[in-house]
Amino acid sequence: MHCSKLHQYRLSAVCGGRAAAEVVFDWMKITAAKRINGSVRLPGDKSISHRAALIAALANGSSRFSNFATSRDCASTLSCLQNLGVSVSREGNDVRIEGVGSGFSAPSAPLDCGNSGSTMRMLAGLLAGQEFTSILTGDESLRSRPMKRIVEPLERMGARVFSENGRPPLRIKGRKPLEAISYQLPVASAQVKTCVLLAGLCADGRTEVMEQSLTRDHTERMMKWFDVPLDISQADDASHTIYSVVGPAHFEGREVRIPGDFSSAAFLIAAAALLPDSELHIEQLGLNRTRTQFMETLRSLGAQIETDEWEDCNERVGNLRVHGTDALPKHQSSAHVVDGGVTIALIDELPLLAVVGTQVPGGIVIRDAGELRIKESDRITATVRNLRAMGADVEEYDDGLAVAGPVQLHGAELDSYADHRIAMAFTVAALLASGESEILGSNCVEVSFPGFFECLESIVER
Repeated sequence: MHCSKLHQYRLSAVCGGRAAAEVVFDWMKITAAKRINGSVRLPGDKSISHRAALIAALANGSSRFSNFATSRDCASTLSCLQNLGVSVSREGNDVRIEGVGSGFSAPSAPLDCGNSGSTMRMLAGLLAGQEFTSILTGDESLRSRPMKRIVEPLERMGARVFSENGRPPLRIKGRKPLEAISYQLPVASAQVKTCVLLAGLCADGRTEVMEQSLTRDHTERMMKWFDVPLDISQADDASHTIYSVVGPAHFEGREVRIPGDFSSAAFLIAAAALLPDSELHIEQLGLNRTRTQFMETLRSLGAQIETDEWEDCNERVGNLRVHGTDALPKHQSSAHVVDGGVTIALIDELPLLAVVGTQVPGGIVIRDAGELRIKESDRITATVRNLRAMGADVEEYDDGLAVAGPVQLHGAELDSYADHRIAMAFTVAALLASGESEILGSNCVEVSFPGFFECLESIVER
């Protein structure tokens, strides 16, 4: 099936000659592409959209966002805020939020975060500083994910957080004001950092968060755009960065233009870089330095990627161009190794990078990526199984994998494991493979990139 005719299929269970269920599962059929050719502008950045909405809810007055993310995850954040008494209106990709300061209303029912760990972890910081009890829950996948990393600091600040052995649903008994603390992140996590900083805005005094490894800085940038009192400094021995907020904080709403999502763009960039004679332009894309390690890694492997960049609403934004080559011309006999801080910076793109590794002389080794096992799926196992199904030589480690390259992939039945990033990574793999592939559970891409297949359809040539 040509990419220009991609369709999603749904099957119904039949009982007594009648459909017992409208949808049982879905899949997408994909065949090899010749090249990528075209220009696109992508939906708003998911990470920025979450944070913009949460900070705006704490502001006084109106905030307006253009190109707000269309993902299910960000819709979950908006829905939760509405159930807390925040006025949210939406017209297309434009969103308006009427901030309530710290005066949220007690929800009448559990707050459904859907599949969004970002929503749950970051919203928990705001709920900890309220005078009521609330419950955060989500779908089956989210309810299986660990939340102890936010429970500890929030309880140190005076909230009470009850969980199912460290997993959702979370019952949060808030306290107003919270107690300001100094907190060292035990592991690098932008979501935990954000949770504590947001709680700090509802605390009495100065709250400090210290991190040793650089993580996404969208929260800090958005806080500064909203004129939130935030200070960033380095420890005397330069061993860690210190983020400080002073609460209770009072600030006004703002207008924000949200750039295209780089994590979504990564799949298109990889396809264009790996398919000869491709020409891909992506307009007004977020190019925050804490997000673009995937682009730098591809460049180090020989990919031809150019950008024109500028600042907008305190974020780095630009237009990006990818020129496809016959092969990534990195000549080496040993594998390209990704580990340490680079792994942290690539965490969302690691399954995709493993697909790229099948086309790289020497292959790619990924280590220090144990965090992948507690995402929407066990992304290490999911990646290994799908790559092996396509004929790749892959070794699995507790904290990563090694994939040999280059190899000609072949079409196969591929499982998304209900994980949007796995589904999109192996859609790219299918474009590179001979024969036809099927992505089972392809509809999960709506979590982060609604319209992914339609966007791909518009720029794939055969």
